[in-house]
Amino acid sequence: MQQDDKVLHTEKVPAGKRTYFLDVKENHQGTRILKITESRKNDGEFIRHSIMIFQEDFDKIFDAFEKVKNYIQSTTPPAEASEEAEKLD
Repeated sequence: MQQDDKVLHTEKVPAGKRTYFLDVKENHQGTRILKITESRKNDGEFIRHSIMIFQEDFDKIFDAFEKVKNYIQSTTPPAEASEEAEKLD
C-alpha cells in the first residue's frame, strides 16, 4: 500500500487508552484495501500497529469476524457482556 492510496471511508473507534482506525482505501489499480490501525500513547509518543486486508480476502476475514463475534457473545456471561457494551459506547 502506498501513501497515495485514496481513502474512501474511515471509522474511528475510541477504546480507553487505545484508538482503532478502520480505513477503506483504494489503490491506483482500483483495488480496495481495509487497513486496521491500533494507536496508543506510550511515554508521550504514539505507537501504531497496522494490518492490511486486501479485497480478495474480505469475505473470508469478515466471515471469521462474524464467527468470533458470535462465539464471544455466546460464551460471555451477561454481566460482562453489558459492561463491554458500555465501554464501546
